[in-house]
Amino acid sequence: MIPALLLLLIALLMACLALFIVFRVLRNPTTSRVLNRLAQGQPQPAPHLGGLLWLDRAFLQAGLPRPSERLRLWLGLWLGLWLGAMLLAGLAGGWMAVLACLLLPPLCLKLYLSWRYHRQVRRMVEQLPPLLDHAVRSLKAGRTLADAVLNAIDASSDPLKTALGRVSRNVQLGVSLPEAVQDVAELYEREEFRLFALGLKVNQRYGGNASELLENLITLIREREQGARQLKAMTGETRFTAMVLAVLPLLVLVYFMFTNPAYLPKMWSDASGQHLLLTALAMQVIGCFTLWRMVRSV
Repeated sequence: MIPALLLLLIALLMACLALFIVFRVLRNPTTSRVLNRLAQGQPQPAPHLGGLLWLDRAFLQAGLPRPSERLRLWLGLWLGLWLGAMLLAGLAGGWMAVLACLLLPPLCLKLYLSWRYHRQVRRMVEQLPPLLDHAVRSLKAGRTLADAVLNAIDASSDPLKTALGRVSRNVQLGVSLPEAVQDVAELYEREEFRLFALGLKVNQRYGGNASELLENLITLIREREQGARQLKAMTGETRFTAMVLAVLPLLVLVYFMFTNPAYLPKMWSDASGQHLLLTALAMQVIGCFTLWRMVRSV
């Protein structure tokens, strides 16, 4: 008994000593300065946005006007309509209808904004190499880097022109060009814009041939786009198989509704049938999510 207590006491003392050393290391100003130097230049995570700020960011990414002001004016009306729809759904279809009315509108809004965002960003990335090529020609004509980029933005077309209009406005307000492009890159969260901002920052700090830098960036973006298209073509069969497997249970459900309309209502009226249908719905959701993650990892 005594050796075990001694071992326990030694373990506690060693644990206290380890915590003390960790505390001293973290409080050491020299260590703090070293950690701060190592953290310089590292990408910082985007701050978490909640509420209307997150909604504003999502609408801006999708190329839509900010909804915050209108939501503040009409928030009570929208909430009233939403609660009224949930009440009517509960009276007509039970708690499942209430749950559907509660979850479907935000989910549909999220899916719509995500679809708009990906379509918008894909078109912007396709328009970025011509914009950089225009800037290269302006540089070779004798313009400065900032003038060449701003002139290329003015000569571009939507949606890239509207998105990079933030760069022109920020530069007119006194923000440096690399920081203005970095702001757009963090808004749309694309590596192509981050590379563009990094190239401008390196050129501003260390100098060099700006036209050669932009030409290399054009080549890199086009190679990335070509590689993405090749990968999409190579994984087309996998994605199509996942789509068929995800839609097949829904097609079977539609088939039952047309061939035997009374089958599912009778099954839903029974307690065990409700459990089976809810289990099938949960398995369908889990299966679709799993297939989506598998396709995204290819």
